[in-house]
Amino acid sequence: MDIGNLLVATPSIIGDFNFHRSVIILTNYKSSGSLGLILNKKLEYTLGEVMEGVKSNFPLFFGGPIEQDNLFYIHTLGDNISNSIPISKKLYWSGDFKDVIDLLKKGELTQENIRFFLGYSGWTKGQLELEINEKSWEPFEFKSTLELLKIPAIDMWRECMIALGGQYLIWLNTPENPNAN
Repeated sequence: MDIGNLLVATPSIIGDFNFHRSVIILTNYKSSGSLGLILNKKLEYTLGEVMEGVKSNFPLFFGGPIEQDNLFYIHTLGDNISNSIPISKKLYWSGDFKDVIDLLKKGELTQENIRFFLGYSGWTKGQLELEINEKSWEPFEFKSTLELLKIPAIDMWRECMIALGGQYLIWLNTPENPNAN
């Protein structure tokens, strides 16, 4: 498993609000534990509504159930945000928030080059590997990290299922809760 890879929630996660039909980007993977952000769960809040003194209509995303009162972000801006941590060749997470504010004020940020999250998803030592072995997650290498932020959140899980193909195609047209069918 490499950072920058995606974890696609399989249909076996039915009933878990936090992760049902989630697509997570792995931002940190070590033997001691892992960290990721849910890419496709848009919240009803904007950055400007939760950050005092920040004027922005950028949407916020639910990154996961851990530290939901903290802001996290991924971006394609590299050195334009100092202290950024590489996830892949052209995708980064974190960095100096003062640089983010400056770029925001200059109008140089778009929803295609940065995404903001409240909370993150985390796994303790061995937990993620166990969940992958139990088929709760399907690891997925996305073809282009630059294109990742351009996919509408509402379509992301479906697009990953199509790309995975095979047994996952049957789940494309099932309702959110198959028990309600």
